[in-house]
Amino acid sequence: MITYEYPLNERIRTLLRLEDLFEKTAHFAQSAGPYEHHIALVTLFEILDVAGRADLKVDLVQELERQRQILISFRHNPDISEEALSGALYEIEQASAALLSMAGKIGQYLRENEWLMSIRSRAAIPGGVCEFDLPSYHFWLNRGVEARQADLRSWLAPMAPIREGLAIVLRLLRASGRPEEQVARRGQYQMMMGGRSAQMLRVRLSRDDTWVPEISGNKYALNIRFVAAESVVRARQTDTDVAFELTFCNL
Repeated sequence: MITYEYPLNERIRTLLRLEDLFEKTAHFAQSAGPYEHHIALVTLFEILDVAGRADLKVDLVQELERQRQILISFRHNPDISEEALSGALYEIEQASAALLSMAGKIGQYLRENEWLMSIRSRAAIPGGVCEFDLPSYHFWLNRGVEARQADLRSWLAPMAPIREGLAIVLRLLRASGRPEEQVARRGQYQMMMGGRSAQMLRVRLSRDDTWVPEISGNKYALNIRFVAAESVVRARQTDTDVAFELTFCNL
């Protein structure tokens, strides 16, 4: 199955973007090649841009606290494992404490590094980080693998509370919904929300399907149309029925 996630507000959209960027940065930082480490660093700059919202840290702390209060209300419920509940509460409390301990603007330590900011500004220019543009960066890319990886870890480590906090929020969000089997007649599915609230939609399709969903939605209505995956110039909607799994996620 392939899962397509569609955020219904800007806050969840930001968290999904950050999750994707953190995963890519971690993947390339663990590699050994200089090209992979260049991609890891450029992706870290993208994290800096996306996480630059002044209220991101506050949003995460507030959401974690709200989830903590909800979990506390489940204590002494015979249907809930006390061990699992205590573990979830501990994880949330640790993540909140780490976020609260972050001083200043997110990524400020990176912005104060003139060498990194020189790479960031040149990286925005196509082909702008050639060795004749940034010889010191060329030197860094030719250092030993362990040295480069150590630098990348040191630049990523202060961002860890953000990654851990958003991972918890998104995990709880994804677990909040119940999948429903649906069918899009002739590739089109419409649904009136009727007061039903959601922060994110999840659409799952078989890997054998050659269609991808185009999703649009608001608090009044949801519209999904399935188009040919190979369409390049103009999306072509299928005229066959498409079975899919739909999940409304809401914290």
